[in-house]
Amino acid sequence: MLTLVHLKKYYATQKAVDDISLKIEKGKIFGLLGPNGAGKSSLLRMVTGITLPDSGKILYDGQEYNQDIHNQWIGYMPEERGLYKKMKIGEQAMYLARLKGLNKIEAMQKINYWFKRLDMESWWNKKVEDLSKGMSQKLQFVTTVLHNPKVLILDEPFSGLDPVNSEIIKQEIFELSKQGVSIIFSTHRMEQVEEICEEIALINQGKIVLEGNVLEIKNRFKKNLYRLAIQEELQGFESNIVQKNMDEYILQFANDQEPNSLLQHCINQHYHIKTFEEILPSLNEIFIQQVENTQASRQFLN
Repeated sequence: MLTLVHLKKYYATQKAVDDISLKIEKGKIFGLLGPNGAGKSSLLRMVTGITLPDSGKILYDGQEYNQDIHNQWIGYMPEERGLYKKMKIGEQAMYLARLKGLNKIEAMQKINYWFKRLDMESWWNKKVEDLSKGMSQKLQFVTTVLHNPKVLILDEPFSGLDPVNSEIIKQEIFELSKQGVSIIFSTHRMEQVEEICEEIALINQGKIVLEGNVLEIKNRFKKNLYRLAIQEELQGFESNIVQKNMDEYILQFANDQEPNSLLQHCINQHYHIKTFEEILPSLNEIFIQQVENTQASRQFLN
């Protein structure tokens, strides 16, 4: 659905986006990650048509960017609020829907649908300036999806939301994905990425340093660590134990060792097994490691 081909964007001597290529399939939720100043915002501005690339192409289902694609295909929810504080909420939703090409009847149907779905029906005559941060975030989400975009870009969509409304928005994101919407999800919250995204790209200093399926990436960086919880004292695997806390053991195996031998040993010894699981690294751990490695290598080359 969305293909980025050798995108570059420079500001003076800074390479904000330095030869990035990505492909985001229809209906996928794609996580765009990176530290502050990595180039994420510059990349998103090009995808949404706010700025143009210095070189490279952006293709939407094979078509290059144009104004019709911008109006009909793209929904962009920026981290900064893009709402008019003095306008009434219903009027604002109608205004933004009309800007996206919906006629008045279509716009009213869509607004009523989303206001009812997100429990916002009583908000119509309130002003944006009277809303809490979480409430304005719900409104911004609604105005982003009113026109049924094919490509949805969400920059920190859960900012300011309480757990209940975060869960509501999360389920709506999943539903839009099922309907075939391609979603770019940008956030600093790694636990949200692990829960929501199928694939990710980590950008640092304008370049992609890591990309792929979330589970495959976590398996790529695993360290053969396992968690075992038993009622008895573990005997026979002392050299593998890296940590012990009460009845829980963390064990590490060499590449030529078979972890299932531990489980078989526990069964043979008639231990009461509470937990036996592999410990995969979190995206946060991988993120920090890759960013530090990239910065170290750049300093070495310089």
